Parts: sequence; structure tokens; C-alpha cells
Amino acid sequence: MALFEITTKRKKITNGVYYEPGMSVKVAWVGGNILGSSDGRNLICDAFMRTYGVDLRKAMALNTSDLDIKKL
Repeated sequence: MALFEITTKRKKITNGVYYEPGMSVKVAWVGGNILGSSDGRNLICDAFMRTYGVDLRKAMALNTSDLDIKKL
């Protein structure tokens, strides 16, 4: 099991969802590529919703151009 830190890269307003660069969450994941699986994307979405109230799925931001993903 690995711990990933996911951080937003830029300011974005899409579909009424607004987020700033530098917003960060940590997620534990048992696989390699966390964005490569729907369960991993759900974990990221849930973590941002719990922490910031931001729905990254609605903002279409579950990709590497909007998120910086580091394995800790």
C-alpha cells in the first residue's frame, strides 16, 4: 500500500466548480497508477470533496494536466 499526495496545478472554473492551485490531499492506494482505475479516481474525488467541497469529476479535472500526483 502506498500513500499518494494529489495537488491541483492551476486555477480552474468549470461547470460551476472552482479550485485554486496548491489544494492538496493524501490518499492511500494499493496499486501503481491511481488515475488508471475508476476506484482510484473515486478515492481522489471523495478526498477533495471531504476536504474542500470540490467535485473534481464535475470539473473534469481527474487528469495529469490538472493534478500533480506524487508517491510518498
